[in-house]
Amino acid sequence: MEITDLPVEGYQRVAVARDPQSGLHALIAVHDTTLGPALGGMRMWTYASEQDALTDVLRLSKGMTYKSAIANTGLGGGKSVIIGDPKQLKSEQLFLAMGRFIDAFEGHYITAEDVNIDVEDLEIVRRTTRHVSGLSRNDGGSGNPSPYTAYGVFLGLRAACEHKFGTADLSGRTVAVQGVGAVGSELVRRLVKSGAKVTVSDQRSERVSKMVELYGVQSASDQEIYGVDAEVFAPCALGAVINDQTLKQLKCKVIAGGANNVLHESRHGQILFDRGILYAPDYVINAGGIINVSVEFIDGGYDEKVALQHIERIPEALKEIWAISAHKKIPSSQAADRFAEQIIADARSAKAST
Repeated sequence: MEITDLPVEGYQRVAVARDPQSGLHALIAVHDTTLGPALGGMRMWTYASEQDALTDVLRLSKGMTYKSAIANTGLGGGKSVIIGDPKQLKSEQLFLAMGRFIDAFEGHYITAEDVNIDVEDLEIVRRTTRHVSGLSRNDGGSGNPSPYTAYGVFLGLRAACEHKFGTADLSGRTVAVQGVGAVGSELVRRLVKSGAKVTVSDQRSERVSKMVELYGVQSASDQEIYGVDAEVFAPCALGAVINDQTLKQLKCKVIAGGANNVLHESRHGQILFDRGILYAPDYVINAGGIINVSVEFIDGGYDEKVALQHIERIPEALKEIWAISAHKKIPSSQAADRFAEQIIADARSAKAST
């Protein structure tokens, strides 16, 4: 395997690995470990180029730093991406090679599940590195983080509705959910149970069909979902979905979902603010999964009750950020960044003084 470090300003370590024997082509980015070792999921995606993968892993790892800071997990931020089609390239050899790549970071990066990666994949990775979290409960891990991410998003969405509409009651509330994979489908279940009227979309039509069959929700195409006449837009797929094109279509009053890096550019947060659309910053509202995994690192090991108690603080963090946004007259996305950066700066100062 050939591992090449990439000099990227503002990041502690970024590297790319190529292993011709297994077909592995992957990147790991460690953004910041001031608060602890960098924990972040492993994603597998059909990126058009290595540059696209690099852009994604850098944005995701920085988001993880901020997410862990605000969620008070005691961890830093990192991420890994594997370039390739998971339907064609997944293999035992590929994940063994990925484990060796992770191990080369000597514990500064700890991996977990993310898009197109499941517990079975991580169990193979663990055979070549111990720096793996989110394994099955039988192995002493916290299990699949997706239901916990969805729970946190649901709580955050209710808080956003309370902030915007004056009530957290979702009965009759209209919600458009983009992406009904592991997180989005669980969010849909909770929304329907709470009486919301839900419309869903997904690149995989079988997922949409399943949601329609199970819950009687409405469906829309990938392009139509932005223009659905819904009070809440819940992006639960990939990032950068709030951009110059989609902003023209949005009819919602609230954006609150499970996807990472929802804003294509930071200026899009300002546009939402100017239009009076309440935005729940992605790395705050979707922190449930990383919170659940982080409990593995508490003395005594994983305890679901502790994880749930911690996840249930997400609405309070959002309310604090919205208060900063209103007081400073800045977008909530910017308020969240400032909040996280202050937490990290205080930690650096504390370390420097000891």
